[in-house]
Amino acid sequence: MCIRDRYRIFKKVLLHIALLIVVLISIFPFIWMLTGATNKSVDVTSGALHFGKSLGENWANLQSSANVFLVFLNSMKITLIYTFISILICSIAGYGFEKYRSKGKNIVYSLFLFSMMIPFSAQMIPLFKMASKANMLNSHTAVILPTLAMPFLVFFFRQSFQSYPTELIEAARIDGANEFTIFFRLVMAPMKSTFAAGAIYAFMKQWNNYLWPLIVIQTNEKKTFTLLLSSLASAYYVDYGQLMLAIVLATIPIIIVFLTMQKQFVEGIVGSSK
Repeated sequence: MCIRDRYRIFKKVLLHIALLIVVLISIFPFIWMLTGATNKSVDVTSGALHFGKSLGENWANLQSSANVFLVFLNSMKITLIYTFISILICSIAGYGFEKYRSKGKNIVYSLFLFSMMIPFSAQMIPLFKMASKANMLNSHTAVILPTLAMPFLVFFFRQSFQSYPTELIEAARIDGANEFTIFFRLVMAPMKSTFAAGAIYAFMKQWNNYLWPLIVIQTNEKKTFTLLLSSLASAYYVDYGQLMLAIVLATIPIIIVFLTMQKQFVEGIVGSSK
């Protein structure tokens, strides 16, 4: 074996070792989370990384602390409704910005993107006053409405629609198809991966939403999972066993959604960046 071949093998070994280290660092929090859900609080704080026998006890403590099933349903209902409506609004907006002609279109689009630079902390008080005047406080509607039209998703869909041939749209118009038929039957079908990527983004954003629900939700019956995790972590005595179990339950929907739509997510992201 020549020196050049040995050098290539050495480089590959170093590369695989580096990748293995990165993978271990990435999955360590998940391993700690899973093992912590089966251990007592004392074992978690001591850094135990083995599976214990306290899963049932942690589940019983978690159920006694809150109605986990109701909180999970609240989060799932808010997230699914939000994802569906947000994808519908943002995709139509992105389609309109890209395929329709208007003199002030680019100005409006630039102002819309400029809103991404405004931090949410600067919008909280006006949004809270609007929700209060509309009698929507302590409702899931108040959680869903303010962020339905996400500038990033509008930008994402517009970038994706740039690759869609305008000639097909014009041909459909000549054949007598209306705009809704063109969008829902002609445009959406071949762009499933783009919509899947947008749906994953919207789902994760709303499922992990914390600050705005904390402001508008005022009763335990309306709580979301992020608020439950916050209450468990900020208690006078933190039971890390049940906290880890609650984190596992909160992570499961995101893992399921991402794993089932992983291929479409990658295709959608790559397609929008072309």
